[in-house]
Amino acid sequence: MALARDRADDRVPPAARAPLRALAVWIPWIPVAAATLAFAGGLSVPPTWRYAPLVVSVVAFGLPHGAVDWAALPRAATGRLAPRWLAVVGVVYLLGGGAYAVAWFTVPLAAAVAFLALTWFHWGQGEIHPLRELLDADHLDARWRRALTLAVRGALPMGVPLLAFPDRYRAVLTSFVAPFGGSVPAWPFTTDARLALGAALAALTLATLAVGYRAAGHRRGWAVDAGETLLLWAYFLVVPPVFAVGLYFCCWHAPRHVARVLTLDDRAVAALEGGRLAPALGRFAREAALPTLVALVGCGALWWAAPAPEPTLAGATGVYLVAIAVLTLPHVVVVTWLDRIAGYW
Repeated sequence: MALARDRADDRVPPAARAPLRALAVWIPWIPVAAATLAFAGGLSVPPTWRYAPLVVSVVAFGLPHGAVDWAALPRAATGRLAPRWLAVVGVVYLLGGGAYAVAWFTVPLAAAVAFLALTWFHWGQGEIHPLRELLDADHLDARWRRALTLAVRGALPMGVPLLAFPDRYRAVLTSFVAPFGGSVPAWPFTTDARLALGAALAALTLATLAVGYRAAGHRRGWAVDAGETLLLWAYFLVVPPVFAVGLYFCCWHAPRHVARVLTLDDRAVAALEGGRLAPALGRFAREAALPTLVALVGCGALWWAAPAPEPTLAGATGVYLVAIAVLTLPHVVVVTWLDRIAGYW
């Protein structure tokens, strides 16, 4: 299908940028920086409370942030809720999510590894729009530098926790695959493997920031990019993985995607141009409500169908994350389509 909208149509109107920056950039720094300082200073939370951000993510941005894909892609492609594009989103979710759900029942370990790789890519791609459109980061004008930034930003939540918390990381992976009869090998969590991964990620980070610095026409956007990258490195090194990923999911990644989809809704943009964020978020919440409820029903169905779900908070969270994984695959297809329309790739 043809890309129906002009690239300029995907630019964020200048008057709408201030409230969107607050939502997508400035506000997410607060919980992430606070958690980094608190855990670096010796804070410890009971194991049960580490799941709190993931529980909150069911209703606070996390699960709902992808629930407006049905509206976002049609608006990006045509500027309206065209029935043909609504059907396209439905088919993507039905086929992509359905096939991935089958994979969890048949090859759970491979499905879990695929989820890590998919999330690495998706959480990296989610950083490009706010840097480019809200912060005018001109060092991301080149496609190959966007690809490097995607790789680094996605590596922070997916790779860095493995360096500092290998046992907890493995336990989380086990909670994914155990309900479906799988197990997790020990070799990726050995000291040598983690040292190699850490050296590779550190080198990739430094190289990406260096080439970005050289390419930046103005340094403000690059400075925010570099500052966020270093903050997230510290955050995922000191905050326990389940708590860190849950907080990042609902307080960092999801609000950035919500800010993006708001720019595709003309009525939300009109509110934002008037400096009114609340009405724009209200429209998002209304459009996300029913699909979120359907997704929660799907979570319950997955728990019922899993061969060996563990009746604990950790076990329930593992199945919830598998449901998130099933939804993530079609969501990534939609977001990649949005990126293509926007001219990022």
